[in-house]
Order: sequence, then structure tokens, then C-alpha cells
Amino acid sequence: MKLDERHLIQLAAVVQAGGVTEGAALLGLTQPAVSRTLAMLEKRLGEPLFVKGRRPLQPTPLGRALADHGQAMLVAARKASSLVDGFRHGRTGVVRVGGTPFFMDALISGMIAEFQNATPDVRIEQSYGYLPDLRAAIDADRIDLAICPIDVLDEGSGMRFQELLPGRNVVACRVTHPLLLRRKLAPAELLDYPWIAPPSGSPLFADLHSLVLSLGATEAKIRYSGGSLVSAINYLKASDALTILPHSVVFAYRNDKSITALPVNIPHPERALGLLRRTEEIRVPAVEAFCAHIRKSFEDLRHLIKRHEQAVIWSL
Repeated sequence: MKLDERHLIQLAAVVQAGGVTEGAALLGLTQPAVSRTLAMLEKRLGEPLFVKGRRPLQPTPLGRALADHGQAMLVAARKASSLVDGFRHGRTGVVRVGGTPFFMDALISGMIAEFQNATPDVRIEQSYGYLPDLRAAIDADRIDLAICPIDVLDEGSGMRFQELLPGRNVVACRVTHPLLLRRKLAPAELLDYPWIAPPSGSPLFADLHSLVLSLGATEAKIRYSGGSLVSAINYLKASDALTILPHSVVFAYRNDKSITALPVNIPHPERALGLLRRTEEIRVPAVEAFCAHIRKSFEDLRHLIKRHEQAVIWSL
């Protein structure tokens, strides 16, 4: 015998509420409509669903068993409605984001935590990569968006890029580095110290090579390479080594008071950190909400980073 799921849901509501009027109100239906449903169901079953003369209504064993099934359907329906509502408003779903390691570790990971504090039912799947890999991942629908530095985005790429922060690299060192004691720092003195190489294939690695060439040399004294951002910072703090970092990453460690930047301009291409996404894509509210949060977070950071750059780096 096939039963109408809506009838079981109405039965469950009546049993839960203890009365037809109350059960109808629970579902947003009228009392006569629910009464007709129960009468139709009893006629179809050939069995009573409630014990006669009992108030509040008491279900028969068959009525209770069917109401249990209806209750499960009612709960599932409410969860489905809540899921749809949450999805539409960006409160549920999955966001797949990729990005360059140092920016993700120093800046974006904290922003992700803040986003999930407000939207705990959105799951974030994060991955690492540099621009070629990130573009390929977006094209293959392995990630929804990337947060990375870009200098030029080819026309016709099928991608759109929204700037979050202008790019500026600095030479980073520990706060007690001997070069910070120089009244006037000669750029060539940078070659007198060991260097931490940025990750191979990263824009920072290319920028280090450009810096060395601009100083009239062919290579720097690389003493350490292949480490993560945390390992590079820890190495800096314990040595007189230098490395190239985005200024925003140095800014992120400002409260640690262990690393800073040398007051020297270094050459690098015009580059900006931003959001990279497909030009045409299916709108996913959770992704839109996440992007809005990242944009707002960087709006708040922009002026602080600029002031830090002027006060800490170029005031020396």
C-alpha cells in the first residue's frame, strides 16, 4: 500500500502537538484540511489512528508507528528548507579556494577563520599553488577562486581579476640585523649576507633573481631554501639572513616584533594581490559571501599597511 508522504507528515504534526488544531498551526494549514487528511488516511488504512475519546489526542499503536515515519519526513523537510535558505544567503555550502603559500599563511588563513566564525556551516577547502597551477585548477573546476599576485592578465583568458592590495616587496630581516644600524645603507651591502630563497617557481624567487642582477651580481649566497613561511620567519629570527617578502606579510608579523624590512627599494614588476575567478560562472552564494568578506577585510587592511610601510620602512 502506497501512502502519501504529506499525510504522514500531517499525522506526525498532530501527534506531536496533541491536537488537530495545534498540528495544523504547526504546519501552517487549516484545521479542516488536516481533519480531512486524517479521515482519508483512516479510511484508506481501515484502522483508527487515534484512541476515541482521549484528550489530548492519543495515537493508536499503528498511528504512533506511522507518525514516527512522518516525523522523520517532517524533520528532513525542515532541514532541507533550512539548507535551501542557508544556501541562498551564503550561510551553507563549500568554498574551494587556492592561493600562493605565503599570502595564504600570513593573511588569508586568519580571514578564513573570521568568515567561518560568522558562517560556521560553510566548509572551506584550501589548496596552494602559483598562478599557472591556480588558473589550471579554476579551468578544471577544482577550485572556485584563487587569491594570488598577478602582474598582467591576458585578454581572452576567460578570467577576471579584482585587485585587493597593490604589490610591494621588501627585503626582510630580523629586528636586530646589523644593516639596520647603517645610517645610509648601500644596496650592494645586501650581497654581504646570506639569503633565504623563496619557493622555487614563485614570483618572489624571480624577484630575488632580478634584485641580484640589479646589484651587478649573478647570484646571492643562498643558505636556506625549500621552507614554508613559518620556517623562513623562524630562520630569519635566529640569523642575519635576508629574504624577499611581500610587505603585507611583514606587516602581518608586526605584533611579533621579530622581523622588519630594510629601508631599500628593490626592483620588481608591477603586481597586485587579488581575486582570480572565471568570467562566466554559476553563482554560488557561499563563494560570493566569502569573496565579499575577503574584499572587506583587505579594505580595512589597506590603510593600516600603507601607514606601516611609511612609518616603519621608509622612515629610517
